[in-house]
Amino acid sequence: MLLSQEAYKKIDRELAKFPADQRQSAVMAALAIAQSEKGWLPPEVMVDVANYIGMPPIAVQEVATFYNMYDTKPVGKYKISVCTNLPCQLSGGEKAAHYLKEKLGIDYKETSADGQFTLVEGECMGACGDAPVMIVNNKRMCSFMSNEKIDALVEELKK
Repeated sequence: MLLSQEAYKKIDRELAKFPADQRQSAVMAALAIAQSEKGWLPPEVMVDVANYIGMPPIAVQEVATFYNMYDTKPVGKYKISVCTNLPCQLSGGEKAAHYLKEKLGIDYKETSADGQFTLVEGECMGACGDAPVMIVNNKRMCSFMSNEKIDALVEELKK
């Protein structure tokens, strides 16, 4: 077992939401729990989740590599996803992304030298009216990201 007992208890709660013959329906929640604990999803953790749920490891890997909320490579302490869909781009998303790249000294799919920040492109985040939009660690949505708001966010995360 590669996860903590607490993580397996959380996965068990997710599994309980589905009939016994549909345990695979909890795979997304199980991967999120594993990633939250480990920081990313190494291959052996995906295999462990697959075995625990009772599904083929390749099926778990397919889910983990399809959705960009799962990290199959190490990321910084703070993963910032920048919405790159057209509505955000037309509302300043490209400028905000460029500013953030310059501020952090990294490009998309890169991690800062201090290991604090990873920058990734994100698909639609369902908040087009709040563009430009960014999400920190798949949990915290940041809207209307001007240069000033980006500065404040980075400073807050550095603390």
